[in-house]
Amino acid sequence: MLARLRSAVVLGVSASLVWVEVDISFGLPAFTMVGLPYSSVRESRDRVRSAIKNSGYQFPPHRITVNLAPASLRKHGTAFDLPVALGVLAAAGLLERQEFADYLVVGELSLAGAIHRTRGLLPIALLARAQSLRMLTSPDGAQEAAIVPGLTIGTASSLAHAVEILACDKEADVVSSTRITRSFRRVLITCP
Repeated sequence: MLARLRSAVVLGVSASLVWVEVDISFGLPAFTMVGLPYSSVRESRDRVRSAIKNSGYQFPPHRITVNLAPASLRKHGTAFDLPVALGVLAAAGLLERQEFADYLVVGELSLAGAIHRTRGLLPIALLARAQSLRMLTSPDGAQEAAIVPGLTIGTASSLAHAVEILACDKEADVVSSTRITRSFRRVLITCP
């Protein structure tokens, strides 16, 4: 089964969209990442495996192939942890949908499944708004991304919480906040 999510990579001062495609097929258990990933992205295999297991899900004992497209862009950083983990769970059939084209997902995973803030969220948030996408990231990361007006931001503190948000896909609650001396509005997606 194939699952697809959108993420992004920061190149200089701007961000570019990256499709995270995850395919699970029968065969000897393996976890392969293609699409020019740097070592920090390839290392996410171990973080993703541990985060899935420690979040109470079963890691699929099959052949897993992750494609980061377009393959012509070098992918670096830890922002792909969360979309890869969600893609593995969706491809394994834990989520009803296998494609989340309306979300841009970024976040680093701890071994326990907690979602941490990643670098470069401001250009990624600008890209999400320009593409009319909702963003899913950590609560800390949402503070930075919320500077961008008119962006819908979903916050999840853990992998299990992110699965709940994508599974329920409910309307967002509007929350107003003030940061430093500037006022801004951010939209948080919450799922009971």
